[in-house]
Amino acid sequence: MNAVDLFAGAGGFSTGAAMAGCRVLWAANHWPAAVAAHSLNHPETAHICQDLHQADWSKVPAHDLLLASPCCQGHSLARGKDRPHHDAARSTAWAVVSAIEYHRPQFALVENVAEFRRWVLFPAWRLAVEALGYAVGVYIRDAADHGVAQNRKRLFLLLSRSKHAPQLRLEERDHRPARDHIRFDAHRWAPIAGKAPRTLARIEAGRRVHGDRFVIPYYGSGSGLTGRSLDRPIGTISTLDRWAVIDGDRMRMLQPDELRLLMGFPADYALPGTRRLAIQLLGNAVCPPVANDLIAALRKAA
Repeated sequence: MNAVDLFAGAGGFSTGAAMAGCRVLWAANHWPAAVAAHSLNHPETAHICQDLHQADWSKVPAHDLLLASPCCQGHSLARGKDRPHHDAARSTAWAVVSAIEYHRPQFALVENVAEFRRWVLFPAWRLAVEALGYAVGVYIRDAADHGVAQNRKRLFLLLSRSKHAPQLRLEERDHRPARDHIRFDAHRWAPIAGKAPRTLARIEAGRRVHGDRFVIPYYGSGSGLTGRSLDRPIGTISTLDRWAVIDGDRMRMLQPDELRLLMGFPADYALPGTRRLAIQLLGNAVCPPVANDLIAALRKAA
């Protein structure tokens, strides 16, 4: 099965598709850093750096499966107050309609946050997809159910050029603990003493529940006031520093090599050298094992 990847980002969708036996022929993103990272890890794929509203679809190779992760920031509840630039972010979803109208692939798989379906234009978007002859299957998947050591719920829309969308049989895998991917013998640690009172209170509460080793959302909220056990998947990884690991009287932020594994990428998957950029790309990515399982199930059902 040949695939193309719109809004390819760091390459999670492409990596999962390759794991499922697909050839990713072409990938696109408007962000040069994302295209560079994707190119490094998928050198056999043709790449373009472009706003996909301006894409010439005649230059995209024919394909069986279109993969797309339109911008989620305009839909996510984490965006805060709705602002004008969120309209531009939400509008990226229309590039999917343009692409399938031109190429009419047998299938498309669209990933976004669950709130995508609350978009005021989602009914119109879905009607446009259905007008092109596609049935729509809806799947809400938690990455932890696919063996990723992270609770990360995302919406996947399966578009099938058929009367009814195939019913995918998805195996639920055992949850993997976050501790499997945290390196206690690496990176720079800092003493907890001297941290802000609220941080110290959260750490002390966490110790009473989890012992000496656990993670906390150091910036922002989440996981209550006691942090999160390392014996369960970590909470959702975002595009900015969020998770700190506590080890006795020391602490540090999780690092890109750990976040890469917590997202389900292979250990040798190349990331940008800049920490902030690596975290931003990872936080925007599709977890490869989730994409693998969905596409493998689609290939069986097709």
